[in-house]
Amino acid sequence: MELASKKITDLEVGDRVDCFFIVKRVDLKTTNSKDKKYLDFIFGDKTGEISAKLWEVPLEMEDMFTESDLVKVRGTVTSYMNNTQFKVERIRLSAPEDNVNPEAFVESAPLENTFMLEEIHGYIRAIRDQDIREVVMAVVTEKKDKLMYYPAAKRNHHAIRSGLLYHILTMLKLGERIAGIYPAVNTDLLFAGIILHDLEKINEMDSSELGIVSEYTIEGNLLGHITLGVKNVDRVCDRLKVPDEKRMLLQHMILSHHYEPEYGSPVKPMFLEAELLHHIDMIDARIFDFSLAVRDVEPGSFSESIFSLDRRRIYKPKL
Repeated sequence: MELASKKITDLEVGDRVDCFFIVKRVDLKTTNSKDKKYLDFIFGDKTGEISAKLWEVPLEMEDMFTESDLVKVRGTVTSYMNNTQFKVERIRLSAPEDNVNPEAFVESAPLENTFMLEEIHGYIRAIRDQDIREVVMAVVTEKKDKLMYYPAAKRNHHAIRSGLLYHILTMLKLGERIAGIYPAVNTDLLFAGIILHDLEKINEMDSSELGIVSEYTIEGNLLGHITLGVKNVDRVCDRLKVPDEKRMLLQHMILSHHYEPEYGSPVKPMFLEAELLHHIDMIDARIFDFSLAVRDVEPGSFSESIFSLDRRRIYKPKL
């Protein structure tokens, strides 16, 4: 009997299915009780993610799978501690004769990457100060190729293909509207800070062209994207001979956008646009995480505990 093929969002406990998934994470682990090895997966498609287990792993399969692999999987949907889980019965790597495009199984930003990049270029052209405009354009141009597919995080907010572009663009749109209400806002600084603040995540994380992050780079672990961002702006400003104050303003926005030392910012924002950058960043991240938390939740119900939202269970109103 041919088994059904379903998207992750449509899987229900008890379903036995035969599906293609992207491997978003895989770890070889050992059970506590019988000291047997098993593979612990996170599978993904355009609709979401699901935890999966392959018990009693054959020796030849222990290192067969890596992040970003497209696999064909047969198994059963189960429930463990109130979370849906996939019990793998059979698994293999996708073959050319399957005629399956991996990109069709990757959750991506809701807008085309070429469109988003051109929109961002429009905001760069709107920066009136020539020095600031040239710095921002130089940095974006250098990172253009990877920017087209990079996520904004390994986990949590905007951890999707082209998520970094989408995060920047939605922040720019919000910043533009705030500036339309408050004339004191310098849009040159605000737009520049929004575009620059997370760009060094491209060097902080190692991502495949499917937008799946396998690990943090050595530089990412030792320095982080804030320090890398400050260094990169310094390098570009040196080359373009940008005046010291403008250089410091751009660097301060990157340095302070996480606000608290425990989140990586050694200083808090010390001028208006830097303060706004932090809050716009938080708003955009929170909206993404709240929306994702209740995407598959029935109205009138709560999500599971969400790590990025202080382990809160998020309610989806019937309204």
